[in-house]
Amino acid sequence: MSASKPKPKPEFRLLRRLAPWTALTPAALVDRGAEAFDRASHMEAFEAWRVAAQRGSAEAAYRIGQLYVRGQGVVRSVPDAVSWYERAAKAGHVDAQLQIGLILVDGVAVDQRSSPELWRQAVESQDADRSSIAELMFPRGLAVAKDPERGFAWVAKAAASSKPEAQAALADLLRHGRGCAQDHMGAREWYEMAAAQNLAAGEFGLGDIFYQGLGVPKDAELAADWYRKAAGRGHVRAQVALAFLHLSGSGVPEDRAEAARLFNEAARQEDVTALYHLGLMRLRGDGLPQSVDKAETALRKAARRGHLPSILALGEFYSKGVATEPDLREAAYWHLQAAERGDVPSQFFTGRFYATGSGVAPSVREAAKWFLRAAENGHATAAYNIAVFYLKGTGLPQDVATALKWFEFAANAGIPAAQVQLGQLYSAGTGVDRDHARAEAWLDKAASGGDAEAQLAYAMFLLQSGKDEGTRARAAGLLGQAAAANHAGASLQLGHLGAGRFGGTTDWPEALRNYTRASEAGIADAMLALASLHLDPTTGLADLKAAAHWFGKAADAGNPLAQFQLGVMYCTGNGVEMDLEKGVRWYEAAAKQGHLFGQYNLAVMLAKGQGCEADPQQAFEWFLQAAEQGMAAAQLAVGDALYSANGAAPDADAAKGWYEKAALQGSDVARQRLTMIKEAASNRA
Repeated sequence: MSASKPKPKPEFRLLRRLAPWTALTPAALVDRGAEAFDRASHMEAFEAWRVAAQRGSAEAAYRIGQLYVRGQGVVRSVPDAVSWYERAAKAGHVDAQLQIGLILVDGVAVDQRSSPELWRQAVESQDADRSSIAELMFPRGLAVAKDPERGFAWVAKAAASSKPEAQAALADLLRHGRGCAQDHMGAREWYEMAAAQNLAAGEFGLGDIFYQGLGVPKDAELAADWYRKAAGRGHVRAQVALAFLHLSGSGVPEDRAEAARLFNEAARQEDVTALYHLGLMRLRGDGLPQSVDKAETALRKAARRGHLPSILALGEFYSKGVATEPDLREAAYWHLQAAERGDVPSQFFTGRFYATGSGVAPSVREAAKWFLRAAENGHATAAYNIAVFYLKGTGLPQDVATALKWFEFAANAGIPAAQVQLGQLYSAGTGVDRDHARAEAWLDKAASGGDAEAQLAYAMFLLQSGKDEGTRARAAGLLGQAAAANHAGASLQLGHLGAGRFGGTTDWPEALRNYTRASEAGIADAMLALASLHLDPTTGLADLKAAAHWFGKAADAGNPLAQFQLGVMYCTGNGVEMDLEKGVRWYEAAAKQGHLFGQYNLAVMLAKGQGCEADPQQAFEWFLQAAEQGMAAAQLAVGDALYSANGAAPDADAAKGWYEKAALQGSDVARQRLTMIKEAASNRA
């Protein structure tokens, strides 16, 4: 059996196909290449066109340029495309002249879309050995330098050949002065030539010329006519422009339904501006039936294409919830997208999302990062927030000096909280030399803006700085302004002023009025103060039932002092009907919050079985907690529990230790116990 012949390699098969081409004319080679291209045989097309180009075919050179631009059959390389376009352009190929002109006007940066790994190696080789990989793979370079003047010249050549696309492109360059002196009249003339050949881009350009009044009087009606012609040919930007005219009624009757129709036409071509406005109109039911779902779809399409207004609209849409519940996860996602694109408010919102854990996992580091970025971009509230982070070392290393810098930035931008913070830092000398005058200046500035919290802060500064009547009067004025703005904390401090806690004469009715106002606003400390005022017979306002009522309110709010006092009232029947069980419950509530007397009284009740079942072990534990806080009576009780009546103790040394602590605080009973222990020890000896 004879051995089978080896199959020829692919390159030999290609050469075999190319062999008959030597007899073909350049035009026939172009056609042969086109046939191969239609079959998606791009390498074969490239070879056919290369041979034709070598024989002088401008069309073949142009088509090779297109292959390089698209990366079909070759590695994508715009510099190579430019080389082939230029070859064709010099031979008079109008399309090539237009393409090379447009490329040169803007230039092309390094592009990695086709073969990222090859591009990476080439770019890296530029830093090491320019004669190696980069020159081998891309002998014409990795980018095309911007050359607007040369680009303009090529576009002008193409336009002179009556190619309408080139005429419109030349008009664009003249209109904006790119690669040439700005010439609105010249731009209009070239747009007119393109429009005369029914090119939509020319008609659209004329619409802009007349709408904006570029070298001609503004004429919205004529602009609308040109936009309408271009829109009728499917020109997306013309459809959008005409839609805006119908929204505003400029040059055409106001017609929101027609505007929506035009936006919808442009949106079918994925135009982001049209998608955005169509989404907003669908949200409102403006010019077309309301549809939240369709609005959301339109906005998401535009947002996915990087359209910042659509991204921001989605962030707001999901934050507030439109015809549905808010979706903070989606809101956080879209605000992050906007933040990464440089939108400063979204950078602040993203920081807040991370700080609060709303829609994202909480992260003080991420919160600090975004607050700092927003602050660096001038966002005053973000500057205040990052200052607080630096001051406390939250999410980044503590740095009081940097905190002061950002507090000052926010304070100078008019943020009252920052002005207050600066006043307090200068008053305390935190991170700076203590400066009373500077502290007062910042607090005064904050309060003068009418901010109730700042007025309270300045008033407290004054009350803590001086006790004279004039200072108290200024403080009272500030507190009065804040209280008038329904600031409950200010009402509480006015109550303290009336009660004489800051010196001066007492005014119990005034204290009562302000304590009541603060209590009704839910301030537990005010409830406690109001209850104490009603409990004190010297105020002239004693009312045990009222005292019990407000102690109860404060106790329910978790105030341990009120819980203890309410326990006392229930155990004594003072102002309420005696109820030892309730008394024990309130003692326990206070004790669990570390209230010394609550712990002791609870232990006594447990030891005696009053209002509860007797429980010596639990009684001992509460006595011990009170003893550890330094109460002599509790220390004595612990000693007694450890030392039995007949002198036999499970831990006599420990008992003696607690008696000694109580004795040091003046307890005669503890001294007697120590004497007894000493005598018992002597008798045993």
